[in-house]
Amino acid sequence: MTAVDRLAGRESELAAIDDFLTGVRSGTGRALALRGEPGAGKTALLLRAAERAAPARVLRATGAEPESQMAFAALHQLLRPVSGLVDALPEAQREAVRGALGLAAPPGGQDRFLVSAGVLSLLAEAAVPDGLVCVVDDFQWVDRASADALLFAARRLGADGVGLLFAARDTAEARHALKDVPGLTVAGLAAADAARVLAARSAVPPVPDVAALVAAATGGNPLALRETAGLLTPEQLTGRAPLPDPLPVGDGIGAVYGEQIARLPADTRLVLLVAALEGLGDLRLVLRAAARLGAAADALESAEAAGLLDVEPTGIRFRHPLIRSAVHTGASAAVRRAVHRALAAESEEAGDTGRRARHRAEAALGPDEDIAAELAAAADLDRARGGYADAARTLVRAADLTPDRRTRSRRLKEAAVAAWLGGRPGQARSSLAAAREAAGDGGPSADITQLGGRFELHSGDAAEALRTFLTAAEQAAEQAAEQAAGQIAEQTADQAAEAILPILADAAEAASYVGDTDAAVLIGRRAEALPEPGDPADAFLRDVLIGTGALQGGDRRGGAGRLRRALDAVPDDGFDAVHLLWAAAAASLLGEGDAAARFGARAGRVARVSGMVGTLPVVLESTATAERMNSAFALSAALSEEGLALARETGIANSAAAHLANLAVCAAVRGDETDARAYAHEALAIAIPHRLGLRVGVASYALGLLDLGLGRFEQAHERLTALTTAGPGAGHPAAVWGSTADRVEAAVGAGDLDAARAAVGFLERWSANATSPRSQALLARCRALVAEDGAAPDLLRRSLDLLDTDSAAAYDRARTALLLGERLRRERRVGEARPHLRHAAEAFGRLGAVPWERRALGELRAAGEAGDRAEPAALATLTSQELRIARLVAEGLPNRDVAARLFLSTRTVEYHLYKVYPKLGVTSRTELARLLTQPPT
Repeated sequence: MTAVDRLAGRESELAAIDDFLTGVRSGTGRALALRGEPGAGKTALLLRAAERAAPARVLRATGAEPESQMAFAALHQLLRPVSGLVDALPEAQREAVRGALGLAAPPGGQDRFLVSAGVLSLLAEAAVPDGLVCVVDDFQWVDRASADALLFAARRLGADGVGLLFAARDTAEARHALKDVPGLTVAGLAAADAARVLAARSAVPPVPDVAALVAAATGGNPLALRETAGLLTPEQLTGRAPLPDPLPVGDGIGAVYGEQIARLPADTRLVLLVAALEGLGDLRLVLRAAARLGAAADALESAEAAGLLDVEPTGIRFRHPLIRSAVHTGASAAVRRAVHRALAAESEEAGDTGRRARHRAEAALGPDEDIAAELAAAADLDRARGGYADAARTLVRAADLTPDRRTRSRRLKEAAVAAWLGGRPGQARSSLAAAREAAGDGGPSADITQLGGRFELHSGDAAEALRTFLTAAEQAAEQAAEQAAGQIAEQTADQAAEAILPILADAAEAASYVGDTDAAVLIGRRAEALPEPGDPADAFLRDVLIGTGALQGGDRRGGAGRLRRALDAVPDDGFDAVHLLWAAAAASLLGEGDAAARFGARAGRVARVSGMVGTLPVVLESTATAERMNSAFALSAALSEEGLALARETGIANSAAAHLANLAVCAAVRGDETDARAYAHEALAIAIPHRLGLRVGVASYALGLLDLGLGRFEQAHERLTALTTAGPGAGHPAAVWGSTADRVEAAVGAGDLDAARAAVGFLERWSANATSPRSQALLARCRALVAEDGAAPDLLRRSLDLLDTDSAAAYDRARTALLLGERLRRERRVGEARPHLRHAAEAFGRLGAVPWERRALGELRAAGEAGDRAEPAALATLTSQELRIARLVAEGLPNRDVAARLFLSTRTVEYHLYKVYPKLGVTSRTELARLLTQPPT
């Protein structure tokens, strides 16, 4: 059959592929997934795409079922021709990719996304100068580590000239995996095109009636058409004899292959089975393993002559995946085990311990610790390379083969961790449940219980997570007491503290999500009972827990002292992102929002440098909040968009809720009612059933702020007051504190002065230990709102004076200037009011705070000055991606490092910068840095 006949009736698919290739050649990143049943012609379309790709470079890989659990097997196959370009990648990505491809020892314990980011960068390098097309067939059998990396790249293709073309069977699992990739279904052929295929393969042309019957029976499947045509006699094709009933279609095609295989000599069937189970297509390995089993050296010739496979000097390739399946199905279990044993022996001689372990496992008849330990070691290597999802499956198999219950429980726990890090939360929970069950009568260990709490905290019920952590802390204490016999008491205490403190920190995090102050007090007392840690980071964390508990238990002086001691111990460099987030939390509890913002921003920078993308969504929660508190609303929204995408990619639903809530607040500041409500309601849909009090509070605050900005004081007063009184998330300390200034203003606007004074009293108590100018300015502003008319202007001026040195407080300063201008105008001091109102209107305009700008302009006109809307700040013209890139460039990072931190290619960064410069009216990185570091006002 000619290539033209193989593609008969595929004009629309070929047109889509041509459009795909045109985009790639023009420098655009593209991804396309062909889906269809076996035999539909997906491979033929991929071959045509590869033929038409020139001048773009073409890389190819094919998924193989025996390789589907071997991390990065498909990626190694795809990227081997361009592995020499790895040295051009940023250092962390370079080492990650080298480890994944087996070019060097893996760095160990790296984030799976670091490999993915490196793959994206490598593809972009390989696309120079004419573009790159990656053709991946049988995607349903690609190992998970490779699939994750390629799909990560597919979601981020920009101006890279990279095209990813996948083909997969149309299964539910494949559809889910490829859900973010534009798809093209390769369906059955129409009757006329089916007749052409039949005619090309038949001994004589079929008459129309026969062609129509065969086309209908096969569903137009090209493979079924070709195979059926070869089985029909001339008499049947011409209608002189009846067609067989039923026709060999569907599963029958596999039976046809099975009949062909069954007629082959025994040695040939054996070599075919070796090739099917080996999976790599390594001719020498297949022949050596077959020789171990007694097969003759020329045993493959009959299979090749029958057209079942192609034998080349470089390897063996089955003509169709169904042939491999038929070979496997037709062999007995005993013969398959014998072949796996032979392949294990050959893998050992080749030094491939991972394949040896997997073949030995397939040959095992029951539990075997020796094999289980080998599999666990293979999983360790996968984890070190970042192939967590594949490691998880290997560890589950290792656990199945483990005789000892406690060891089996430990391996299942490790499988749960690997599955979670690999982005498979459902599999992680299943493995953890199995680990608990395997623990037996002694019950699960504290670390298993703690892990369950972490899963729950990330994507489940935060209150349940809190309960689980407290249980884990009790278990850890009991286990430490059991180990105390025969040990030195001081050593035992230190070991107990080392085990319990991280669990208490997890519990405190859960308590902060829920807003459970009683739990925070209990956790603080338990932390205080632990000995002083020798490690400075642990000592800091213990102080934060103790201070938080004391503060929320009513001991404001003692709690504030502990928190201040903790913050004084934070080094300028050396703390990881998690500890910096705790520092931000401590500053918030002291009422110092500006300090909290600084620590949150630092945490974001540290997390990006570390390359631990899996933790980045949570870190970006604080970083985005920090930028919002620092008046950088566009950047805050851009960071939350990034965090939301990563949270959804990593399965951290509760972090997604946090980013949605922050996006709602940013939209409320802009006065975008549609977006604010949509984001808030989506956040609440996650946060309420998961009992995420803080997320509920922030999302509800966004709706109250929206009402306040739009002048709906009654509604704003009602919404913001509800944060302190009733409903899910009500009374959460951080939400109550964060909304207090707005609550005071809403209450005054609604005429409820008693509620306003009560809110001011709360803020006075909360910020009694705060020393930062911004916290004092906020308090002065709120006092002014409930003060007698004569005292109010002086308090507002004091607030402005305190904010004069805080370049990041542009929004708060504009809010205060607006209130002062309004007060002065009402006192008929319009000459004094105008400068303040003018400043407020201009600042709000630059910040994109449309309703606040409108309010200031209205007041300015009432004061006798015709104010015009200010031009938005130049930064407001940037897209979210452009803004993130511009910020990092302004910090002095080269394009390659910017790309690494944002998980983009260098070419994509360069493309966006090319658009950023004219938008901002700058011509150099120096000018860009100057623009982005000047105060927003």
